[in-house]
Amino acid sequence: MTSRKTNCVLCGNLCGLEVTIEDNKIVKARGDKDNLRSEGYVCRKGLNIGYHQHHADRLLYPLKKVGDSFERLSWDQAIAEIAEKLKGIVEEHGPRSLALMGGGTLGCPSQGAFSVGLLRAMGSQYYYNALAQELTGRYWADGKTFGNQNIHTSADMENTDMILMVGKNPMMSHHSPQARRVWPEFGKNPDKILVVIDPRVSETARLADIHLPIKPGTDALLYKAMIAIILNEGWQDQTYMDEHVSDFENIRPLFEDFDARAAIAVCELDFDQVKEVCRLFTTRTSSHVSDLGVLMSRHSTLISYLENVFLSITGRIARKGGNSLPPGIGSGGRRSSSRESDVWRTVATDFPPITGLYPPNVIPEEILNDHPDRLRAVIVSATNPLRSFADTSAYETAFNKLELLVTVDIAMTESAALSHYVLPARSAYESWDGGAGGGFPRTFMQFRGPVVEPEGEPLEGGEIFTRLADRLGLLPDIPDSLYEAADSGDRLTYGAALMEYLKANPDASRRMPYILAKTLGKTLGSVHLASLWGRLLTQPPWAQESAARVGFTPGPTLGDDIFQAIIDNPGGLHTGEADIENFDPDRFPELPTSDGQIHLDVPEVKAWLNEIDPVLEQEALKKDEDQYPFILSSGRHFDNNANTQMRDPEWNKGRRACTLIMHPDDADKQDLKDGRIVRVITEGGEEVVELEIDATTRPGYIMIPHGFGLVHQGKKHGPNANRLAKATHRDPIAGTPLHRYIRCRVEME
Repeated sequence: MTSRKTNCVLCGNLCGLEVTIEDNKIVKARGDKDNLRSEGYVCRKGLNIGYHQHHADRLLYPLKKVGDSFERLSWDQAIAEIAEKLKGIVEEHGPRSLALMGGGTLGCPSQGAFSVGLLRAMGSQYYYNALAQELTGRYWADGKTFGNQNIHTSADMENTDMILMVGKNPMMSHHSPQARRVWPEFGKNPDKILVVIDPRVSETARLADIHLPIKPGTDALLYKAMIAIILNEGWQDQTYMDEHVSDFENIRPLFEDFDARAAIAVCELDFDQVKEVCRLFTTRTSSHVSDLGVLMSRHSTLISYLENVFLSITGRIARKGGNSLPPGIGSGGRRSSSRESDVWRTVATDFPPITGLYPPNVIPEEILNDHPDRLRAVIVSATNPLRSFADTSAYETAFNKLELLVTVDIAMTESAALSHYVLPARSAYESWDGGAGGGFPRTFMQFRGPVVEPEGEPLEGGEIFTRLADRLGLLPDIPDSLYEAADSGDRLTYGAALMEYLKANPDASRRMPYILAKTLGKTLGSVHLASLWGRLLTQPPWAQESAARVGFTPGPTLGDDIFQAIIDNPGGLHTGEADIENFDPDRFPELPTSDGQIHLDVPEVKAWLNEIDPVLEQEALKKDEDQYPFILSSGRHFDNNANTQMRDPEWNKGRRACTLIMHPDDADKQDLKDGRIVRVITEGGEEVVELEIDATTRPGYIMIPHGFGLVHQGKKHGPNANRLAKATHRDPIAGTPLHRYIRCRVEME
């Protein structure tokens, strides 16, 4: 029995773990108190990580669909057949016929460079990722506002004394570090104010000083009303706006002439209470956070834009205690996107990429059409579209029409079951992988090593894509001298040889992950480790200075020194620190916009913004009300779900793991009793689920968790929330599915 340090991979917090290994199995997990980021904190999911690693659906060998079943084949045969089919499809129909879905996860990102590299090398831009199901509306709005789709604000939790939280329940979602330590402490602090806007009395709302139980789907009305109240009361920070905001006068009439009182009535909130929240926000050191409750609801992208307007007029962007911008922003930063003429749009649905990502829930339409450039081949890697993305029925139909579907995963998922080929990847606990680092003012990095030996023949995800790229002839010629340098065991000698090779062959840099994998990866025993070393190899001057503040020695060997320190510290370490002595949180950076200022006059949203009117919204909210009287929030977070990564239901044995919550008044009207099985019916489909009567929700508003409906050992457990979501029920700009606002009805089963 041994104990090893690693981390949880079930959400983006990546909390540190200490796991106990017995007979090559994780038999116990606890929080790693030495972890510099999580400090021993871990939720129930991490404590049960053994169920993620060990279960009967794990993939052990490459498989090929033959008739209605799968047959085992060798790696060489699988790679050869897939490469031949991929090459044939792309040669006959062009690169637009190929798409990649997934490509990596927050906990296991390393294969991303390899999978996306393969896609690009074959000439395709069609990369579909889960981020584009949740966040790209915000990325688009931030790109318009700040000049770069990769620049986002974040609440300065350390220095703020008021937080306005919208559509977020971190006490259950854990969508913030050490959530159940941080938020109760904030809520109890008499010098701080927590305001939560949420339709139900969520676990976080119970901590709030003020809870605004908004009517579902009216968040855009509320934001517009709050902006109008602030402007009409003269509470805006005009000095800040004059210095840092461009062209606001062009859109000011859209808010000043707005009937805020009528809008708040439609939101079913108290006007005076909302007005008081606005006064508090403009007179205190305040900040704002939001999450999927608005990012996946009506007017999603427009709400992200309105959030930026709200923060701009109150002077809270790049202010101490407000919403910080990342350090190091300058006018030389990357713009929002490549030239429009160089960027593909989807052929059937006409969506462009946002931060290089296309929205997953348009995939069925991109397959099920007659366009000559339609999708014909899809590689699914480290994701499960049939349970993770909207409209399962549409996905099932579409995937069955593909000429080639390849899944790379650790388990026989529902998506894998429809594939022509299934390739087994090593899990997070069988391979080297981890986060690329982050944090302020100190940068934390943790790159996990294997804690158990793989069973069967799984490979690191990056190795699988390297073999495919090699077989497809996408790799440049690699000289023997580079292999010999790697075999020498001296990484600095190898680095010098690599630099000489790239100097003589500059185009080879586009295939860098594969070159590292074929050479250094063999020596290190991990292509992911080799890729990490390559990313750290050269350190710019600012990174040298940052690393020196935590004890590293600047110089040509710094990258290798950091690499070795990461290997030597499996629980993670600090690899850099910002110059906090000279850092001024109130210094406004020069943004990569045309004039270095915040831009709020965004033509693409003006017509949409005009539609946010109390009368128009009142009518829109009644649409289909007779047929579907309930609003369903599909995707509730709580302690018993972990996306689709916990396939064995045993981890929830003895718990009421998956229910639909409904207000007692609604249950009484339909004579429904707690514990009954009910049927939820939407435009997209229907599912059965156990009813739980819960007074924390509001009448007319029901919730169902995500991450269920998984087929484990031939038996489906719980409802598949994504079968209830229609793919065309989505944001018009980002294509985000509106999971938090689905019209439905509930019937007794």
